Amino acid sequence: MSVLAIGISHRTADLRMLERAAVPTVDVDKVLSELLGREHVSEAMLISTCNRIEVYAAVEAFHGGLSDLSEVLARHAGVEPAKLYEHLYVHYNAAAVEHLFSVTAGLDSMVVGETQILGQVRAAYGAADDAGTLGSTLHELVQTALRVGKRVHSETGLDRLGASVVSEALVEAEAVLGELAGRHALIIGAGSMGGLVAAHLRRAGIGSVTVANRTEANGARLADSLAEHGVAARAIGLDRLGTELTGAEIVLCCTGATGVVLRVDDVAARRGGPLLICDLGLPRDVESGVAELAEVSLVDLATLQRRQRERGTVPDTELAKEIVAGEVRSYLAGQRSAAVTPTVTALRKRAAEVVDTELLRLDSRLPELDDGVRDELTRTVRRVVDKLLHTPTVRVKQLASESGGAEYADALRELFGLDPQAPNAISAPKTTPKSEQSELDGDDE
Repeated sequence: MSVLAIGISHRTADLRMLERAAVPTVDVDKVLSELLGREHVSEAMLISTCNRIEVYAAVEAFHGGLSDLSEVLARHAGVEPAKLYEHLYVHYNAAAVEHLFSVTAGLDSMVVGETQILGQVRAAYGAADDAGTLGSTLHELVQTALRVGKRVHSETGLDRLGASVVSEALVEAEAVLGELAGRHALIIGAGSMGGLVAAHLRRAGIGSVTVANRTEANGARLADSLAEHGVAARAIGLDRLGTELTGAEIVLCCTGATGVVLRVDDVAARRGGPLLICDLGLPRDVESGVAELAEVSLVDLATLQRRQRERGTVPDTELAKEIVAGEVRSYLAGQRSAAVTPTVTALRKRAAEVVDTELLRLDSRLPELDDGVRDELTRTVRRVVDKLLHTPTVRVKQLASESGGAEYADALRELFGLDPQAPNAISAPKTTPKSEQSELDGDDE
């Protein structure tokens, strides 16, 4: 089984396309079920965040799997597959492993080094597990990727360089308003992103917070959490947004809704001084015309993308990249070694069958043979066969861990006449006979 990863992100698409392709939490199960129902897909996991939508799948064949995954994403986004291809990146087998490891390490994030992606990948794994779309291939891959992400953040200073998209948004807020200490903030949305926003505002010394949420009880829980840390906070329903905008100096929107929550008319009717609005929703929570209003500054994901590009690459990434590269090599070696185990098992089974056949023949030819002698002959024959097979079977596993090692398993199957159609004998991965670096490059479109 091969791993195929496709997706679009802040690197390949503008905010409008990301909005169209985004999968709301309530639709994740439906999309996963649709993916698993396709002909070439046997496992699937979906990551949908504010700056990436990716599908990881175990597939029977590259081209069939690519067609299946892209058609599902395109249908969900409401675009033709050809239009989606303009923004799509594709990683296969080793390249898919490397990409997922880089993603969980924060190396592929809009804000390099952000740690929020670890939780997002873990949540995507949990959703796929609950939906029953995971199998052994993706289970092992994602668990390893999460471990790699933790290792990168514990052994490097990458997480200190960029905690999250939220921290980047607050940097923009301070550039417009000055210090946030003592100011009043309005948080629209009380989900996981809203909780992250609240935590960052608290650390920034925010004076007071109002939490607006469709379900007021959920907003109240977040407000109570802030109050426990000494921040004056209360919760309201979304129907009271208009009145709350007047007293707010900074508004952070992160609802995860499928449509606009804050409209031009809502903000235009506001009375008060300068207002900064940070739109962290995907799709957008704030109507784009809000940016044209007097005394209003709008910071959205597109703004954060532009700021990140202007800064260039983060300098402290080389060690993280080395860790990821080493982990990729180790994972691939382990996969190649494990892939020859069924062939080794088939070989030992074939040898045991030959021994049993010959011992039965011996019984028929020498029925009067003493039981003690017969038992000793049986043990001797089995020891001889085990010793003859020990070195080649141990060595083939060692050789298989190297790039191109699948050829040794092929040789065993050919030399000993193992059935190439038997599932236990054909589990070796289908890799190209190129260098490991070429294998890491993969099929990247």
